[in-house]
Amino acid sequence: MPAARPRLLYVTDLAYPARGRRYGDEDVLLASRLRADFDLALCHPLDAAALMDAFDGVVVRNSGPVLGYQEEYDAFRERALQDGVRVYNPLTGRADMAGKQYLLDLSAADYPVIPTVDRADDLHRLPESDRYVVKPKLGADSIGLRIVAPDALPALADGTVLVQPCVDFAYEVSFYFVDHDFQYALYAPHPDRRWELQPYAPTGRDLEFARRFVDWNGLAHGIQRVDACRAPGGELLLVELEDLNPYLSLDALDDSGRDAFVAATTRSLHRFLAG
Repeated sequence: MPAARPRLLYVTDLAYPARGRRYGDEDVLLASRLRADFDLALCHPLDAAALMDAFDGVVVRNSGPVLGYQEEYDAFRERALQDGVRVYNPLTGRADMAGKQYLLDLSAADYPVIPTVDRADDLHRLPESDRYVVKPKLGADSIGLRIVAPDALPALADGTVLVQPCVDFAYEVSFYFVDHDFQYALYAPHPDRRWELQPYAPTGRDLEFARRFVDWNGLAHGIQRVDACRAPGGELLLVELEDLNPYLSLDALDDSGRDAFVAATTRSLHRFLAG
């Protein structure tokens, strides 16, 4: 049973050099606020497996791309599932937590995502474009991403990469959820400056779009970020569904927005630990 004040192991890489983001600042802020309700200790992702048994739950936050420590992450995940450790977000996510296969599955099922294939035999399913994005299935944070001409695709689409048309979108927008509850939205009005974010007022249709992916993922608890782009035709297309360690851009919110997000996360963690 959890203690009177639940004990949380907060997993973060404070020193990770994230381009355009300050992991350390965000996690120091959020951890300091969560301490009002929880006994909390911070640790590096490489230390999580060794420490987690002493806590009532593990909160995975800005831990960086797991590509840099894939073997250790796999061992942490396997042990946590085997021992019934409460990990937040729960390890049952179907999106980025499980790799990029979901983009292929959603594209094949005609969800509103950027069309995506991984094999040369399926290239005909993509719309014609003069440029295509090719990125590793196991990639993260734009690692290994290339923009290539159409004639390069047959040799590259070997099942290990994702191939998408290069969409000339108007802007990118992110929708942030705690459990299934929408919290806020931010957008990058300048496509070439992804992390210069401003508050975004979503329409009802925008929220329907975002909720569709949160519902598809099926996580009862946790923080999710739905990243989308506004396509030339005006529709939103999914870019990424981040359900492992989404950066929250809390510095782009005002005080009331941050307070509301912290309160929602605190309630979610209490429900999660009590379940």
